[in-house]
Amino acid sequence: MPDSVTRMEIAEAVRVAFNGSGAARADILAAASAAQVRPAVIDVLSSLPEIRFRELRDLWTELSHLPVGG
Repeated sequence: MPDSVTRMEIAEAVRVAFNGSGAARADILAAASAAQVRPAVIDVLSSLPEIRFRELRDLWTELSHLPVGG
């Protein structure tokens, strides 16, 4: 499916949010917005719980349904 959001797309967009101290959902959404991602990516990231993620790969627990790449 061409419109499907991938983990790689998310990683590229939000990597900067993880600066060593982790990132909350708001930090991740801010990084995605700054990267001017597609609305579908914002929709996916908006579904994240209100917790602090220690590192980027911690997102995959919540987003395990997404394909790795496209």
